[in-house]
Amino acid sequence: MPNDRSAPADTSRTPTAPDAVAPAVPVVPGAPAPAAVTPAPVLPPGVAAVPEGVAPAVPDAPAPAAPRGYRAVFAVAEFRAVFAAHLFSLLGVVVSELALTVLVYDLTGSPLLSALTFALGLLPYLIGGTLFAGVADRYPARRVLVVCDLLCAACVAVMLVPATPVAGLLALRCLVAAIAPVFTGTRMAALTDILGEGDLYVLGRSLLRIVSQSAMLIGFGAGGVLLTVLSPRGAITVTAVTFLASAALLRFGTRARPARSGDGGGTLLKESLAGARLILGDRRVRALMLLFWVPPMFVVAPEALAAPYADAIGVPSAALGLLLCSMAVGHIGAELFVGSALSPRNRSRIVLPVAAVGLLPLVVYAVRPGLPLAVAALALAGAGAAYVIGLDQWFVDAVPEELRGRAMTLLTAGLMTVQGLGMALAGLAAEFFPVHQVVAGSGILGTVCTLLLVAEVRATAPGRMSDTEGRDRADRHVTSG
Repeated sequence: MPNDRSAPADTSRTPTAPDAVAPAVPVVPGAPAPAAVTPAPVLPPGVAAVPEGVAPAVPDAPAPAAPRGYRAVFAVAEFRAVFAAHLFSLLGVVVSELALTVLVYDLTGSPLLSALTFALGLLPYLIGGTLFAGVADRYPARRVLVVCDLLCAACVAVMLVPATPVAGLLALRCLVAAIAPVFTGTRMAALTDILGEGDLYVLGRSLLRIVSQSAMLIGFGAGGVLLTVLSPRGAITVTAVTFLASAALLRFGTRARPARSGDGGGTLLKESLAGARLILGDRRVRALMLLFWVPPMFVVAPEALAAPYADAIGVPSAALGLLLCSMAVGHIGAELFVGSALSPRNRSRIVLPVAAVGLLPLVVYAVRPGLPLAVAALALAGAGAAYVIGLDQWFVDAVPEELRGRAMTLLTAGLMTVQGLGMALAGLAAEFFPVHQVVAGSGILGTVCTLLLVAEVRATAPGRMSDTEGRDRADRHVTSG
């Protein structure tokens, strides 16, 4: 058997090149002696001669390896601007929520109105996301994002006026919350223009989610520190600055692109509602959207009931922070791992299995666990949200481009709404049952609902739907323009 050190088999059959010999030149009497002829160099087989005066070609140096994973996303300049704008505005929103709650309490002394300030950050999402979703597709994305930031900055500026009554503060809070789903949906759709519709988009969305989770851990702490050195209105001033910084980053850091769909001749409300009907009327898109919504609706139960559970198991109030942040820590860690260590194919493979079991850790609450076991269960439940990375790609593939802005806006509005509804239902159930049973029941009921959704998502996978369903879906996509 030949080995690597043996000579090629045809080496002996390759003739060696003879030494070059100058051709004989006849000597003519009386003529000058002929100039010496320089022998032509012998070139190896397959190497072309280089003309005189031309430098020989040098093989190109190997190109540096292209960045991969999250580094590849940050290599896109436009995304860096979007990321920085998201960070600014998100921290500003978190600080303003805390400062506004304190301000309302200082003005009224009412715990109910103070708590209502937080609730008003969730309830208007459904209204804004449903009635104004058409903005995301009807107008250029950059213009929509900048105008949304400027409107939010204007609302916050009015909050700073000492003469603004409490009812005005709450109304302005509602307006900011109604603008939020339009801004978020437009930005999600714009990411497909900036990063494409493939893996970079998925990782970009993942990074923005990680920032959102981190803001819950950092923002409230930063807000608390600010309130020790500033008045509530002084802290709210910081929010106005962050909105303006976000608007500037988006205006000068991203490209102007045309609207996805022009003015169809109807009113904005009509376009928004028609888009919602088309989106929710598509069986595949509806199933994917529900898979985004349903697990978060149940997973918020332990967060909503963290304070009464801490009291029930007799842990100090400082332990409440651990119960509140454990799920976010689990989510961030799992999302970073899935986004950086798994390939797009494997991220797609884990969507349905992880979604199906993601709520099961909450069943541990049935045994009324102590603090260490409860924290571990919450971290695992947070890690279960990693299925969303692969689901993002499925959703982009399923939604037609001309409906993408409206679909993303509706997705955001529904997600925030169902989480608020889940918190309210968990609190209502805790009025009649022990807290640990409510959390365990949320895990069981949520798992059952998610398993039904997983079956529906499988049934609507490309190639699984009947020919009639496929034709109906194609017809809806054609008429949606």
